[in-house]
Amino acid sequence: MRISFSALMGFFLGLGLFALAVYVNTENYLMFFSLSSLLMVFGGTLAVAMISFEGRNVLLAFREILATLASNRVDPRKLYEDVGVLIDWAQIIRRESLLKLENSVELSAEEDKNFLGQSFIYLLSGYRGEKLRILLQNVQQSIYERKMVQSKVLMTMASAAPAFGMIGTLVGLVIMLNNMNGDPSKIGAGLAVALLTTLYGVLMAQLIFKPAARKVEHKQELEAYRNKVLTEGVVLLSEGVSPSHIEDAMNAFLEPNYQFNRATR
Repeated sequence: MRISFSALMGFFLGLGLFALAVYVNTENYLMFFSLSSLLMVFGGTLAVAMISFEGRNVLLAFREILATLASNRVDPRKLYEDVGVLIDWAQIIRRESLLKLENSVELSAEEDKNFLGQSFIYLLSGYRGEKLRILLQNVQQSIYERKMVQSKVLMTMASAAPAFGMIGTLVGLVIMLNNMNGDPSKIGAGLAVALLTTLYGVLMAQLIFKPAARKVEHKQELEAYRNKVLTEGVVLLSEGVSPSHIEDAMNAFLEPNYQFNRATR
């Protein structure tokens, strides 16, 4: 897994600004830590997610949180490499036959499950032209909708965290007022502890859950674009179009720095 330095920088910048504000304004750093407040916010947020979605999708959402700092798997270079695979397939079919392609290409277990691997299987199954396009578009839409569930889970958690922070604050206020016994001097310390749950809820929502949800959306948009490009290439391949024509068609989707040059292939 490659680390995204921009994501890492953003995370530490957000956390650093909070830490700096604490450091500049007080020497009692421990007053910003409350295990009960943390458990209230995190436990309540997790409960909402488990009630709203299947447990499997909640676990996958937490995995996406860990992957927030990772680089996107789809980038211009990766798309260039995938399109290059299609052009290589076209050259094999052009020189030999579709049967030769089946014997020449060996997909790993992971590649067999991704979009390009599924496209290869459908191509060998005899699907051509518009029928193949419709089939691949259905696969593309299914992949997108299935993986976007994790974004919905994370956005739900982002909404729930501040709400449970407020609930924790109200609970803390009730306890504080009940334990005052007519002594106003206890208001300051009790109120500070009560407000920590709101602080934790906002921090979790804005620095963890929302960025993770947006990262999932961004990754799936890139993945959907990649699959759209590959769909066009596979359909052209199924129609027997020459490798040079596939190159020209694919260059329309690629960034200028990652376009194919017939003279170099």
